[in-house]
Amino acid sequence: MPPTNGTIARFRELLSVLGPWLPAVAFLGRMPAAMCPIGTLLLVGAETGSVGDAALVSGALALGEATGGPFVGRLADRRGQRTVVLTASLVNATAILALVAAAVTDRPVALQTLLAAVVGLAVPQVGPLARGRWLSMVKGRPDEERLIGSALSFDGTTDEVSFTLGPAVTGVLATLVAPAPAMVLAAVLVGVCGTLFAVHPSAPAGSGPPAGGRGSGSLMTPALALLLCSMAMQGLLFGSVQAGVSATAAHLGSPGAAGLIYALLGGASALVGIATAAVPARIGLPLRLRLATCALLVTSLPLLPADSMVSIALAVSLVGAAVAPHLITVFGLTERIVARERIGEAMAMLVSSVLVAQSVGVIFAGRLADAYGPGAPFVVSCAATATAALVAAATATSGRYRPAGAQFLTPPPASSPQGRPEC
Repeated sequence: MPPTNGTIARFRELLSVLGPWLPAVAFLGRMPAAMCPIGTLLLVGAETGSVGDAALVSGALALGEATGGPFVGRLADRRGQRTVVLTASLVNATAILALVAAAVTDRPVALQTLLAAVVGLAVPQVGPLARGRWLSMVKGRPDEERLIGSALSFDGTTDEVSFTLGPAVTGVLATLVAPAPAMVLAAVLVGVCGTLFAVHPSAPAGSGPPAGGRGSGSLMTPALALLLCSMAMQGLLFGSVQAGVSATAAHLGSPGAAGLIYALLGGASALVGIATAAVPARIGLPLRLRLATCALLVTSLPLLPADSMVSIALAVSLVGAAVAPHLITVFGLTERIVARERIGEAMAMLVSSVLVAQSVGVIFAGRLADAYGPGAPFVVSCAATATAALVAAATATSGRYRPAGAQFLTPPPASSPQGRPEC
């Protein structure tokens, strides 16, 4: 579904609010999160010659990010994005460089694992915080309702592009030069672009510590828990598809094609994400969630019979087309139900939910592939999408997803991501 003239006009209107270079800085600032997981895997694997050691170090990075993401988001909400993002960006860049140095000088794997965990913990969460910043920048405008939808759609598209381009850049550098330069590039990007994002005048000042008012209670509500569940199923889909594509490509004698095929998921999602800005506002977010999860289920089914490079590529592209509408809608519902002063933390929790489930999905589906064949991981994919569809069908109602307060009475006409690990 190509973007229409109306969609392009909406994005132009949004950019007139955000400015031309802040979205570019945010895009480049979130790229390292997409580069570091695969970069760490390639770096440690090349230096140690052990797939197990590489997986251990890369897993520590993912676990660190899943743990640190909500904490960074909470700090940014309370103390302001400027100080928190600036500190996290510099710590993250330094830790990446330290990890590279430890790997190339053959330091103990335990030290590399510790440094990778620090890299993950210090990810500055540019993606989730940018999402919250876009929303705060369009609040109060006469065309706020339309701009919220455009902002979430735009952000979802940039998320998908970054998480498609990041691994591709890392893979090209690792192949043509070595994995270490790719990681150094990630450190430079997060250090420079993270700093620019942090010091931009649009950075929210923070709400301060809770003082018993709205937003001071527990962030977790039944509605947010359901959205976290939906995102976890999305992460399980990502992980199982990644494992299934890798196993199928290896089975067909072309293991190197796995990365390119998996990238089709992000590419298809990005294209559809652009078009979601044109979804009419009369189609409410709860209905969109039900439709989006049903689309995920239907489009995941062709993965099961795929047994050739062509069929697997087509199937992955098809399921990718359903990813952006789901992610965008979940982010839109989160914007509706969460108090403004907690939005950064909530967005980071959604990303962490995807990260944890994706890691579990890769491991579990990979073992199924070893035991039952290359197509077995796609059973997990279909089970995840079926669960998401059933939960949405049973729970996605307007009454459940009520606005957090008077300023949240504007549900976005379209939503947005990425998701994917904010790397």
